[in-house]
Amino acid sequence: MFLLLSQYSRSRTAWLLLFLSGLLFEMIALYFQHSLGFAPCTLCIYQRCAIFGIMIASLIALCSPRNLVFRLIALLLWLYCAFRGLSLAIFNAHLQFEPNLTDTCSTNVEFPSWLSLDQWFPSIFNATGICSERVWSFLTIEMSQWMIIIFASYFIVGVAVLIAQLIVPRKNSLWAK
Repeated sequence: MFLLLSQYSRSRTAWLLLFLSGLLFEMIALYFQHSLGFAPCTLCIYQRCAIFGIMIASLIALCSPRNLVFRLIALLLWLYCAFRGLSLAIFNAHLQFEPNLTDTCSTNVEFPSWLSLDQWFPSIFNATGICSERVWSFLTIEMSQWMIIIFASYFIVGVAVLIAQLIVPRKNSLWAK
């Protein structure tokens, strides 16, 4: 399995699939927000940024997937964004299912002054919802729980691909060309 992951990580196809999966999740989020009228909360916006980070990581690797430095930078960014997204999703689920008076969610998104995404693209990065509100479920799983599943999957696959970087593909392999 790790040999196969090592070979896949050296191809543009695998990184393009990672990018397209992130793009699909972003499009779904925007559909929920603009077509179905679900107001995203602050944690939702931060999770959206984590997905954008994974997409950026895939673009870095797409530049030169056979170059180990590009792959490692992309993998580290992928893992960081997946971990941050997972921790945000877990906290969001905590706010929804185990509310505590000391745990609160800010109503305003806080980006650095040099990267005010909420002001540049308010239709994408402006939070208008409440973090503890449950607005959507599918198969009895709430949206915050789906995000835990999504980010955990991204993280587990990212760790496996990182471990696979220690394996050198065979020269006669289809992917080693």
